[in-house]
Amino acid sequence: MTIHSRILKTHPASLVLASFIMAITAGTFMLKLPSSTHSGHMPWVDALFTATSAVCVTGLVVVDTGSYFTLFGQGVILTLIQIGGLGVMTISVALFRLIGRSVSFRQRMIMQDLFAHTPREDIFKLLRSIVIFTFFTELIGAIFLTIQWCYEYSFQRALYLAIFHSISAFCNAGFALFSDSMIRYSDDLLLNITLCSLIVLGGIGFPVLYDLQSWVAKRNDKRVRLSVHTKTVLITTVFLVVSGALMFAFLERQELRNTQAPVQCILAPLFQSITCRTAGFNTVDIASLKDATLAMMIFLMFFGASPGSCGGGVKTTTLALLASFTFSRIRRRRRVNMFKKSIPHETVTRSTSLILVSIGIIGSVLFFLLIGCPSTDYSVENAHGVFLASLFETVSAFGTVGLSMGLTPELNHWGKFWIAFLMLIGRLGVLTFSYIIVGGVTTNGIEYSEENLMIG
Repeated sequence: MTIHSRILKTHPASLVLASFIMAITAGTFMLKLPSSTHSGHMPWVDALFTATSAVCVTGLVVVDTGSYFTLFGQGVILTLIQIGGLGVMTISVALFRLIGRSVSFRQRMIMQDLFAHTPREDIFKLLRSIVIFTFFTELIGAIFLTIQWCYEYSFQRALYLAIFHSISAFCNAGFALFSDSMIRYSDDLLLNITLCSLIVLGGIGFPVLYDLQSWVAKRNDKRVRLSVHTKTVLITTVFLVVSGALMFAFLERQELRNTQAPVQCILAPLFQSITCRTAGFNTVDIASLKDATLAMMIFLMFFGASPGSCGGGVKTTTLALLASFTFSRIRRRRRVNMFKKSIPHETVTRSTSLILVSIGIIGSVLFFLLIGCPSTDYSVENAHGVFLASLFETVSAFGTVGLSMGLTPELNHWGKFWIAFLMLIGRLGVLTFSYIIVGGVTTNGIEYSEENLMIG
């Protein structure tokens, strides 16, 4: 059997995993090159962790990106972020189409699974729109950020910073070239609005953006309507952003009152509510926040971005579907209805299984981290304890968020490995990863006689 025939018989989920592993491997070797770091040497585990964090667009780091890596090393990280944000298979298919080579049916199926909630014939048109929109949005973001930094740095430096952070923000990566992330710009209106806009656009999902584009272009045609998926994503995203900002403002009201800039009282809660979903930038010191605030952020990080986006987590649609399912069961209704449409039973059960499996994975990795927890001189132990810090880092890795309480650099080799493994699962998606483990064939199984069981 030839390699080509084996690839054709491989499940799309396995091909996606293989493409990410190849990108991570290549990135690891590139970051190990002497020209990638100022010291000329980087430990293998740190190179692997950084490459995984970049490809999985997470943003968790074990070294300071701006000072540890050279321009070449930063360029490698930026390339990995762009590849991971769009998806390795997306870029490969786009290149094939660009040079006129044919795209296999298997690759079409991968695109279908990644970027379409319903079967569609114009998958290549969707793919082209994704690539064009991505680079156009990153260009606009870079222009605004260049304006922001040209008063502080030379034009060349400002342009470089703008391009790096625009790509990092849109891909929801959270890599920053400043040692304090964006804390120094917590009261800057232009930077906050630009980064928040890029993060939201990169996190609501390409199918939603394509659906909105088609709806706007044909808004006079009454037959063209937004899909249930798009409506669910938009409403859930707005709800999470607004409620998260209000909760942050309430829980941290005393600290916000002490800020010198009044605009920071609005920008800080809004920025943290948006960025803790998937992006990883921060304008406040995460380790200094209250336990209740951190718990709220863990909730937001767990659900993360929307399907078909650059972010991870169990996704906003899963949260909306779980809420609708619970409401339907309370009212003793068998079907789950959203926007006058009935959701298939299989989708409902998959969403429930997704949440349970995700909690199990997070709990398992958290347990392994606590077994090899860092030494007692960990900086936030007195403030929050190792357990909360470990839980925060674990959920941040799973949601490919990248926010940190400072625990990640303190982890031993095995701790970094488990966090890297969790970042890969979070970027691929639990369902995709489960297909690789147990296969994608659906069976009815053995059916026995029924017997009731007490619950609740």
